[in-house]
Amino acid sequence: MGAAALALAACSGADAPVTHSDRELGAQQHPQLLAEFGGEYAGDEAAYVRALGERLAAAAGLEGQCTFTLVNSDVVNAFAVPGCYIYITRGLMGIVNSEAELGAVLGHEIGHIVGRHAQRQQRGSLLRQLGVLAVGFVTGSAALTQIAGAAAGLFGLRYSRSQEYEADTLGITYLAAAGLDPHEAADMLEALGRNERHMAETRGSDPARSIPEWARTHPLSAKRSERARAAAAATGHADNALPENVASYLAAVDGMTFGDDPAQGFVIGRTFAHPQMRIAFAAPAGFSLTNSPQAILIEGPDGMRGQFAGGRLSGGGLEDYVRTLLAELFAGAAVEVTSAVPTTVNGVPALVAEARAIVQGEPLTVAVAAYRAGAVAYHFVMLSAPGSPAAPLAELFGSFRLLSEAQARSLRGRAIDVVPVGPGDTPRTLAQRMASPNPLADFLVLNGLAPGRPVDRRQVKIVTFAAR
Repeated sequence: MGAAALALAACSGADAPVTHSDRELGAQQHPQLLAEFGGEYAGDEAAYVRALGERLAAAAGLEGQCTFTLVNSDVVNAFAVPGCYIYITRGLMGIVNSEAELGAVLGHEIGHIVGRHAQRQQRGSLLRQLGVLAVGFVTGSAALTQIAGAAAGLFGLRYSRSQEYEADTLGITYLAAAGLDPHEAADMLEALGRNERHMAETRGSDPARSIPEWARTHPLSAKRSERARAAAAATGHADNALPENVASYLAAVDGMTFGDDPAQGFVIGRTFAHPQMRIAFAAPAGFSLTNSPQAILIEGPDGMRGQFAGGRLSGGGLEDYVRTLLAELFAGAAVEVTSAVPTTVNGVPALVAEARAIVQGEPLTVAVAAYRAGAVAYHFVMLSAPGSPAAPLAELFGSFRLLSEAQARSLRGRAIDVVPVGPGDTPRTLAQRMASPNPLADFLVLNGLAPGRPVDRRQVKIVTFAAR
């Protein structure tokens, strides 16, 4: 069956890709997902995503049935939920370099909707998901569920290989039907692969240990790229026969926020710093940090994970704060505080506590460090198996500090700046203009360029500090 016939078959009958119940479910999940993952990024970029998404949806026979949202997150990902609610992150949009590449991503997600892959995957993986989500279900704690990994499940199901291939084929068909170069789909997959390798090198660890990015929810492989090229050829359009629309895309992302939103603070490698709260901490080697609106998610070796967050301090001080925190996290589960030691960390009053919890019959060690900063408290909550080494947590807890006014002022947001390529410009000379700790590697990934290749375009993206 050809791709067009496959799409038509998937759109008909009882298994229609967007049912009334699907729309109701998507509408219920939509505000929760936005709250969890940074909210909607407003502006011209969001309007651009919606317009292009609707164009692809119309090509798939779903005109007016989908909702496209640009998410204010620097994580590189895109995902779809039943009801044809499709999300693309600001981070992914930053590494895209043409309208056709963005269309390939959106078309792929529409392919998952048409194939009803999320529904099939939810049914097939329910029992496996229960193991991950059990801690949240038992305690009723949204925060603990997020720590345990439920947020990862919401951010995107892990599709099967056949589902990914089907979504690729359908998306490429929609891309060509929408009048954009279908061969850009393979280029986009390769760009995503380069970004994953870059992130692994930057973090010094396996990116699969962080909150899921594209390669975790949409596994990449060389074979997928080969299949995408074959599917593009099967549309009957030669490479570059249809437009890529590079200039219009670059105009759309010029000025878009890059990296962390300053309102959520900055994750810089293994360090977190917040200019408005004037706080910072650093994770030990082997740990990774992921920014989110409610908390900084922390993952360490051997399944250790947790979060950093804050709240208002009551008259009961840090002891009452930690007691209330544990009660909220473990409501419905057995928990026992085994130690609580007042201390001072970098001049800040603190309390370090340890507790034992039993969740679904399994023992869990809970380490908490809380800090008093005026009327506000900040805290770490870290979960680990009994007997896990204590030294990394001591290092993490001891890194919390307050920032001076000058240090806070030095933390500035960044934005994408589209600049012309001048005579004699090379990747290295252009990278020198990047506001980045790893300028050349970041420049290459941002522009989809392979190392050692010359710049073969009129305009490129660089990252500069945003105006105050």
